[in-house]
Amino acid sequence: MTATLPLDATVSHSARIWNYWLGGKDNYPVDREAGDRIAAALPEIVDIALATRSFLKRVLAHLVTEEGVDQFLDIGAGLPTADNTHEVVQALAPSARVVYADNDPLVLAHARALLTGTREGATDYVCADLRDPLVVLTGAARTLDLSRPVAVVLSGILPFVGDDTQARAIVDRIMGGLAPGSFLTIVHSTSAVTREAMVEAVRRWNEVGSARYHLRTPEQITALFANLRLVEPGVVPCPLWRPHPAEAGGAMEMDEFCGLARKP
Repeated sequence: MTATLPLDATVSHSARIWNYWLGGKDNYPVDREAGDRIAAALPEIVDIALATRSFLKRVLAHLVTEEGVDQFLDIGAGLPTADNTHEVVQALAPSARVVYADNDPLVLAHARALLTGTREGATDYVCADLRDPLVVLTGAARTLDLSRPVAVVLSGILPFVGDDTQARAIVDRIMGGLAPGSFLTIVHSTSAVTREAMVEAVRRWNEVGSARYHLRTPEQITALFANLRLVEPGVVPCPLWRPHPAEAGGAMEMDEFCGLARKP
């Protein structure tokens, strides 16, 4: 895909719908209409979007402060809103290096917003498809030192790969190209909690989104971390992954699961 493709404001787009739910401004009436239609089937979808972003902030902070990671590869980054990966990690470690990878011309059109990082660190963008890990890693190597640990972020991108074998192969190839001590975090939708409501929401998404979305069971999500060592508490709903003490009492289950694992 290239950046020269026209951006069609008359057809809803998955990245813009998600941007709408997160309170972003890079969306059109058609995206808001589609987002509202999906939310009618699953009213907590906005809470899910916000919980996902909150989890990412927590896991990124953990990787920087507890694991000492200073290199990040965010694949399928989507449109910028607030608290993007480079903003979170470089606020804690100004010299951190972050690479975003996406194959979407819409996201590429907004790359400049993603590329604003700290003077001490580095922020870059790679136009590449998740399904071609070699291209992703080759592009990332222009900014990241792949001989040192890298934290990979796959947030909401693997549901667009419907085949389990292909999804696991993608993860294996990406992590296989990284140094021991690297990390992988995944955010993925399931229907273990709301069941029919989530299934109906995904059906509506697939009617209006630009790419088909697939649910996986918690067990299938856990299997994506094969050959890696899961960090406690394992694969759980996003609000339940190491919530801040003030949030722990109100943390709820939802159909957006997450996990973090380390490459031995």
